[in-house]
Amino acid sequence: MQFQLSDELIQNLEILIEEKNDAELLLLLEEVHPADIAEIITELDLDEATYIIKLLNSEKTAEALMELEEGVRERILDNLSSKEIAEELEEMDTDDAADIIAELSEERQQSVIAEIQDEEHADNIVELLRFDEDSAGGLMAKELVKVNENWSVTGCMAEMRAQAENVTRVHSIYVVDDKNKLKGRLSLKDLITAPSKANISDVYIPKVDYVNVHTPGDEVARIMQKYDLEAIPVVDEMGRLVGRITVDDIIDFIKDEADRDYQMAAGISEDVEADDSILKHTRARLPWLILALLGGFISVTVLGTFEGAMEQYGALFFFVPLIAAMAGNVGVQSSAIVLQGLANNTLRGSLMNRLVKEVGLSLLNGVVLAVMLTLGGTYLLGFDLIYGVTVGISLISVIVIASLIGTFVPIILDKQGIDPAMATGPFITTSNDIFGILIYFSIAKAILGF
Repeated sequence: MQFQLSDELIQNLEILIEEKNDAELLLLLEEVHPADIAEIITELDLDEATYIIKLLNSEKTAEALMELEEGVRERILDNLSSKEIAEELEEMDTDDAADIIAELSEERQQSVIAEIQDEEHADNIVELLRFDEDSAGGLMAKELVKVNENWSVTGCMAEMRAQAENVTRVHSIYVVDDKNKLKGRLSLKDLITAPSKANISDVYIPKVDYVNVHTPGDEVARIMQKYDLEAIPVVDEMGRLVGRITVDDIIDFIKDEADRDYQMAAGISEDVEADDSILKHTRARLPWLILALLGGFISVTVLGTFEGAMEQYGALFFFVPLIAAMAGNVGVQSSAIVLQGLANNTLRGSLMNRLVKEVGLSLLNGVVLAVMLTLGGTYLLGFDLIYGVTVGISLISVIVIASLIGTFVPIILDKQGIDPAMATGPFITTSNDIFGILIYFSIAKAILGF
């Protein structure tokens, strides 16, 4: 039966916590999945949430902590001692433990690592912390199953069983040489069916997809998606096997990247959570709002240069919001398609082909919308036909220019090594507003002769 979070459940938990009825609490939460426990913790206050975290066994607590939103987890960790955090980290895979450690202050990191009893686990966490969090090294876990190519099939079984005890899921068995260099992978079927006296070198598959510790996370995601991989090994600069990345970790990475791009496209320059402080939200939003304000000043200046036309042909004024809105919308649509292509590595062909396609598409859309606008403005709103024609021609021009800006600005930014997500939202909208108004009145001036 699927878990259902209810007010009654939360109230019951709060009563049990207040009464310190640990036996009933454990019984109530015994069959609850860690992800659902994280959902419960989010609904409790800090002291109640901390009580639950301390009560549950370390393995379940560790999984629940990883499911929490970063802001909620940060407050709970602040309420735990370094020793208590260390106990939870010992139950986590090294990649998850490193992610938790990275959220702590440098001083707290050192005190927590010093409390970890398993020295090898602590060393692995420290090793992962030296990599960029969005690289393969930062995403990988040290836990994996590997065998030496010189081992016999029979002899490797005991070693594999010992390694598998520390691995949550055994997706693949990797084959290395005496220097720990990755040589290939081992099929479980081939291992089971191989003659007992055979060596691993006789049965392993030499072809294996892998990534370097410095491979960007988005490239890792592309490779795993392309080849439908559940896990991919990670090697260092010398080709030595140092870890693996599993599909659940890459899904989390993709989600985080999508969240960041969505926020950036909306004009939020920092990674923020809904419950972050007002100051942090202000710092994240204000820069793009200032850019939009400056763009507004420029728009006002552009309109000011056509003040005489506004007095002589006042009806032009009524179409300014329409032109500006269409320019912004078309620009955002075009940039969204390009961003998707850049993210998926599916944006193929030359810039000239892209130019021809965008011009053709925008012309088609522009003509359809211009005809609708001309007919609507003339027969429904009662404006003179000359106004309808003027605005219609302007609309076609604005749509073409806005489409080209929305297409090529992300491509140019990407080629310059700048996150192309910056091109969407306020940047494209504001710039296209300005160009839209300028083009509109320039064409109106040419047609109406003011």
